[in-house]
Amino acid sequence: MNNPTTRAAAVFVVILAVILLAYSILTMPDHRTTTEKVGDAIHDLPQGVDKASRQLEDRTPGQKLGDTIKDNTDAR
Repeated sequence: MNNPTTRAAAVFVVILAVILLAYSILTMPDHRTTTEKVGDAIHDLPQGVDKASRQLEDRTPGQKLGDTIKDNTDAR
């Protein structure tokens, strides 16, 4: 690992692996059952009908994260 080219290649591979892992996590499909979705919607009902209705949709973790960021920035 004393060679700068080898070190740069290793860093590139690690960064690429982290990016691919993050992408695969953020685009995972929603595997909740209908019962779990309804339960989550009922749990979120006090926070608003719009937020509760989002729980009934099939959304990826990336979409859920985006909604959470939007909700938190709109509240301020």
